[in-house]
Formats: sequence, structure tokens, C-alpha cells
Amino acid sequence: MILDYETLKLIWWVLIGVLLIGFAVTDGMDMGSMILMPFLGRTDNERRTMINTIAPHWDGNQVWFITAGGAIFAAWPMVYATAFSGFYMAMLLTLFALFFRPVGFDYRSKLENSRWRNAWDWALFGGSLVPALVFGVAFGNLLQGVPFQFDDLMRPTYVGNFWQLLNPYGLLAGILSIAMLAMHGGTWMMARADQAVAERARVAVILLALVVLVLFALGGLWLWMGEFGFRIESVIDGNAYPNPLNKDVVADGIAWIGNFDRHPSFWIAPMLGLFSALVVALLALARRPALALIMSSLTIAGVITTAGFAMFPFIMPSSLVPSDSLTLWDATSSLLTLKIMFWVAIVMVPIILAYTTWAYVKMWRRISVRDIEENAHALY
Repeated sequence: MILDYETLKLIWWVLIGVLLIGFAVTDGMDMGSMILMPFLGRTDNERRTMINTIAPHWDGNQVWFITAGGAIFAAWPMVYATAFSGFYMAMLLTLFALFFRPVGFDYRSKLENSRWRNAWDWALFGGSLVPALVFGVAFGNLLQGVPFQFDDLMRPTYVGNFWQLLNPYGLLAGILSIAMLAMHGGTWMMARADQAVAERARVAVILLALVVLVLFALGGLWLWMGEFGFRIESVIDGNAYPNPLNKDVVADGIAWIGNFDRHPSFWIAPMLGLFSALVVALLALARRPALALIMSSLTIAGVITTAGFAMFPFIMPSSLVPSDSLTLWDATSSLLTLKIMFWVAIVMVPIILAYTTWAYVKMWRRISVRDIEENAHALY
């Protein structure tokens, strides 16, 4: 198979999108479960059932996050460097929050002390809520443009601070992210947790799905009103050696929505996000947990894909110097690097998907309070 540079750049844009969706669907499921845990679990054993539904999977789900980060580093090194310099405090906050998850899972049930266990319950809640919020806020800021520029040595310089990321649109995206992952975790609890917890989760899923529907529609309306967007005015040769300064970009308030007009097939993504969220609520109402979990996954895919399609071909637009924006055409690694990564992905991604699917199928069962009582010292 002969792949030119331009095609490989586009392939890796798609593959990184798939990895981000995979992370949001898998790790987002257990994050959402822990966001709901303090509210759905009325007793210690009910909370333990919630934790043990994700016990066989949560650490494996983290692999999607690591893989996505590694793929961005290898395929888009300029994006990786710029994001880490601009979102440094936000990423550190996320990292410190994530520390609570493995420690909380392992140590929560070591002592039969209610204050000890309650403290770890809230630590697991915060360790899941904060990353969900930060990831959403990051996407909200990418859609607005990030205040950075390159100096004479091509080093990214970020002009701003952590608090500026918490702007109205960024917070809207962050709350949408929390609601979406909590909804996803709720559908998992409907299918896997004790019946009492599952019933409470069902009510939560109905409400959260409607919140996701409203917030996603509101975010799209905000873009449609012409607040944000960037447009490339010059012609970029997709097969040329990457040079992020070799283009002319202007801020254009209708550019993001204009992408959907130029590529009508892109409308599939927002329609999928809206339709799937509505169907999740209806399926939860009808007590169909497995189908609700599938549609919740499609909601996540629709929301993330919508953001990618709106920004195409931008990855990290610059609100400070628009022409310094990073796109999938000029922020990539070398042709050789993308080729090697492509063949590795062709071999490894199907293996990972097959193993992950096998693990979920083999360990699929409902965890009850009785299971916890009978295995009090063997389970989380």
C-alpha cells in the first residue's frame, strides 16, 4: 500500500480522534460512575457494588488515555508541546486529581471505618469530576482559540493564565463534559449495579441525558451566532514539509459552522449527538440498560466528532496570532514517523479492541450487595 504524506496526515487526524473517543467512552464510563457514587450509593455496600462493577476495567481503560497522549506526542509534536506549555496548570490539576483514583480504589475498603471510607468516596468523586471538567474546558477553549504564538526559534509562547480558561464557553463545555460522562456512568450502573442502585441510576440518566441534550444544543447555537472560528485564506500543500508559519489565517466568526455547510456529511456528527442523547433518556425510561449504554457511547462519539469537524483542519487555533495556528497539515511529524506509526496501529489497534471487548464480555454480570457481603475481604 502506497500512502502519500497528505493521506497519512488525514489518517492520523482520524485515528487520534478515535483514540480520544475510545478514552471518553471507556474511562469516561468509570469516571462517570464515580461522579454519581456519593449520590446513588445510600450504604457502604451499595457504594462498594458501584466500585466493583468497574473494578475489572478501570485500570485497562486508562490505557486509552495514555495511548492518546502518546499518539499526539508522536504524530503532532508541535501540538503536544504547545498544549503542555499553555495548559500546564490544567494538566497538572488533572494529573493530581487522577492520583486519587488508583489509591482510592485500593485503600478505601482496607479499614472498616465510616469516616475513612467516606473520605475516599469523595476523593474518588473529585478524582473523576476534575478530569471530566478540565477535558471539557480544554475543548471549549480550543474552539475559541488559544492565546499563543511562536518566537523566532519556533518555541510556543502562551499568553494567559489558568483562570482565563474558565471563561463562559469553556465552563459550558466543561459542564457538558461532566453531564455526558455522568450519564454514561449511569447507564453502566443501570446494567451492572445492584437493583436498588440501578433504579436510582435510571432516574439520574434520564435527567442527565436531557441536560446533555440542552447543553450540546446551546453550545452549537453559541457557535452558530458567530462567536468563534478561524479560516485559512492561503493554499496549503498537504504533501509539503510541515511549517505552521507558512499560511495565512483570519479569525472568522462563522468559520466553524461554515465547515458544516462546505461538508454536508459533517452534519451527521451533531445529529448523532442530539439524537443519541434523546434516545438514551427514552431507553432509560423504558428500562433498557444495555441499549442505553450503547446509545450513550454514540452520544459521546457524536459530541467529540462535532468539535473535530467544526475545527477541521485546525487542531489548535491561535487567538493571539491566527497565522501561528496549528493544523493537521502543518503540525505533524515526518513522513517516515507517520508511516511507522500507521503500520503499528494497523497491527495493534485491532488486538487492543479485541482484547478489550473480550474482557467486557467475559466479566459482564450484575454485582449485588450480596456479592459484597459474601466477599467482603476479597473485593474493593
